[in-house]
Parts: sequence; C-alpha cells; structure tokens
Amino acid sequence: MAGSSTDRARPRAGRPSGPVTRESVLAAALTIVDRDGVDALSMRRLAEAVGRDPMVIYRHLPNKAAVLDGVAELVFEQLTVDADDPDWTAQLRSVARAFRAMALAHPNVVVLLVTRPLSTPLGMRPPAVVRPLEAVLRLLTTAGFTGADALHVYRALFGFLYGHVLNELQEVIERPEESDEVLRLGLHRLPIGEFPLLRALAPTLAAYDGAAELERGLDILLTGLTAILPDPTR
Repeated sequence: MAGSSTDRARPRAGRPSGPVTRESVLAAALTIVDRDGVDALSMRRLAEAVGRDPMVIYRHLPNKAAVLDGVAELVFEQLTVDADDPDWTAQLRSVARAFRAMALAHPNVVVLLVTRPLSTPLGMRPPAVVRPLEAVLRLLTTAGFTGADALHVYRALFGFLYGHVLNELQEVIERPEESDEVLRLGLHRLPIGEFPLLRALAPTLAAYDGAAELERGLDILLTGLTAILPDPTR
C-alpha cells in the first residue's frame, strides 16, 4: 500500500541500502557538520544522507538537539586516557595533544565539544563524554592526589584546552595578502594611543603556532599545578 510504514522504511533509489542504526545516523551527521557546519544540519538533510524517510531518523534520535549531543559523543569517543601511566604529567600532555588533534580534524564540531556537555547535568551526559573525566581522576588519584585535587587538575586542564582550540581555530587574518602584520591582522583599526602594546605585538600574533602555544600553555599550567598542589610523592 502506498504510504505504508514499510514503504517509508525502504531506501530511496540510489541511496545506501544498509541498516539504519543510531551509529550510522550519527556518522552521517558528523560528515555533514564536518563538511558544511552545524547550521547546515537538519533532520531532513540527515534523512537524505542515510537514504531514508525522516521518520526513520526519529526512531533513533528524537530531535536535532539529540543529534548534536550524539555528534559530540561520537567525537569524544576518539579521546583516550591511559589511566595506568605512571607519569601523570606526560599522560596529561598526551591527552592535551590528542584533544587538539581531534579538534583540528573536526573544527566545525569544536563548539559542540565545548558547549553541549556543559548544557547537561554530569550524570546525564553520554558515557563517552564522561569517561575522560573518570580516567583522569583515576590517573591522578593513583599518582597520589586527593580526589578533590584531581578534579581541580582536570578542570584546569580542560578549561585551558577548550580556550586554546577555540582561539586557534578562529579567523585571525583580515587581509592575508598584506606583508605588514598590523594590516594583515586588522590592528590598524585600533587607535594606537589606546592599544600600543597590542599593536607592538603584531609580529608575534601573526606568527601564531598552535602546537607551540599548546606546549607553552601546558608548561605554565602543569608547573603551576605542581607548585601549588601538595606533592603526592611525598
């Protein structure tokens, strides 16, 4: 019968014919976001990407918000923490580098990684989103930190990482064809009398190196944490 649920579930001509699962829907959503950005994602476009009627999508994910949460979950699953590493500072550096690499691989998803988990109570977040927290806590408490201090380290680390990747991925060049750094960065728009230090740093700003900036930030962060927090090895 035309219009039956059986017909709606059948793949459209020329579309993939494999089974539709939550994982396959989220993989299609991630592809759309990676290619065209978050604003380009809609339930109808997602249904077209998997070759099904939109009602099939709703069976797995009730709305766009759930899809966005799932995309963040899918990317977070790529982040692993070795909680058994005896060198906790080296492991946190490894986690930070992996997080940056993940963000650079999915720049359009970064805003979801930063904002989606924070909009949901901790206990209601997907396990993949919470798992790095549990692993870092185990890494640090095994090293001898108290639970409270371990949580403080986690918050400081990921607060830094969120800010770093957002800063690295933002557009900073206004006129790339210019050789003068002040013009390239648009700093000529700022009154020189009010922003002399910022304008003087134009060459440094133009030579921004995300990897080097990450390492420098980690040096400051981890050195500060080890100086302030009680030494767990004592």
